[in-house]
Amino acid sequence: MSEKIFSRAAGTEAKANDFVLADIDYAMAHDGTSILAVNAFKEMGMKEVWDSSRIVIPFDHIAPANNETSATLQKEIREWVKEQGIPNFYEIGEGICHQVLPENGFALPGKLVVGADSHSCTYGAFGAFATGVGATDMAEIFATGKLWFKVPESLRFTVEGRLGEGVYAKDLTLYLIGKTGIDGATYKAVEFYGSSISELSVSGRMTLCNMAIEMGAKTGIVPPDEKIFNFLNNRAVAPYEPVYADHDAVYAEELTYSADDIEPQVACPHQVDNVKPVGEVEGIHVDQVFIGTCTNGRLEDLEIAASILKGKKVAVRTVVIPASRTTLLAAIENGTMETLLKAGVTLATPGCGPCLGAHQGVLGEGEVCISTANRNFKGRMGKGGFIYLASPATAAASALSGEITDPRKI
Repeated sequence: MSEKIFSRAAGTEAKANDFVLADIDYAMAHDGTSILAVNAFKEMGMKEVWDSSRIVIPFDHIAPANNETSATLQKEIREWVKEQGIPNFYEIGEGICHQVLPENGFALPGKLVVGADSHSCTYGAFGAFATGVGATDMAEIFATGKLWFKVPESLRFTVEGRLGEGVYAKDLTLYLIGKTGIDGATYKAVEFYGSSISELSVSGRMTLCNMAIEMGAKTGIVPPDEKIFNFLNNRAVAPYEPVYADHDAVYAEELTYSADDIEPQVACPHQVDNVKPVGEVEGIHVDQVFIGTCTNGRLEDLEIAASILKGKKVAVRTVVIPASRTTLLAAIENGTMETLLKAGVTLATPGCGPCLGAHQGVLGEGEVCISTANRNFKGRMGKGGFIYLASPATAAASALSGEITDPRKI
């Protein structure tokens, strides 16, 4: 799939390990990286972006601003966006970039979508080649609409079977990362196949592709199907042509897994591939629960958490942050948010929140958090904190007990 997408974007046949200069379909930089990209853009002597309609700027990482420095940097970007006439600007509260782009139809099958954020690989859930780049690379894109790439080799992961009760896309994702390792797919494009993948919802596929970077991959891609086409109906900002691998495509490696025996999974501090079945870590005390992020802050995730918390009260502080304003409104309309609030959770502005350790739930020295985020590195949510990664179900179950809990017992 990657070779075909790059062949189109570069206008020449592209094979694994080739170097190509490719046309970018859509480029994204958020409040945390856009200021660096814009400064580099100006240092290059550029005055005007290549195509303002193909640039997307969401404010999500520190939204609202947490101090005067952040506020000033955001002010500078607002002025630049206005100066460049960029229509696709999303203010604080609209949500996380990796939720905002798909919701607004920029993540499209067969397209090359690049973001100045490592979890831009999320858009591979829609059959795009999507990856993260540095801020100076993004400046080059702003200026020319092009960027060079080394076409990655591809891995084929096939997952057959059905996920059991209390087991979700996040558990499958953590399981695969645990098997692959944090560097097992370095600079590879991981294609996901099998009945288990087909059964995943759009949200579940986004969770899967979101964390491809956590096994070192350049991107993760799910072949688009009717679920994706239906999601994009009346949403896609441009025509698109789905891309599929040939039946005789050659992969660097092909791996097959069974979903039937996967239990709820937990990634333990301080590495994402330090994954264990929940039964091996049950009973570990937690000080905070965090449900949200670009990995698991969608409506489906909030509904899963609400189904566990309904009619009960959380035992520890529990921060819930919807991935977008659209998600929050839907959760209000169907009663999910009322259920969560009655259970005692703290609701924060749609955005990244404490995931990057900036605000809205940073950990204190020695505190433990079970989180639905994608990273548990030392210092990620506070320099002295300990982060366990899990599904919204496991996080919600743990919120009720104040210790890591198997959601199948609730």
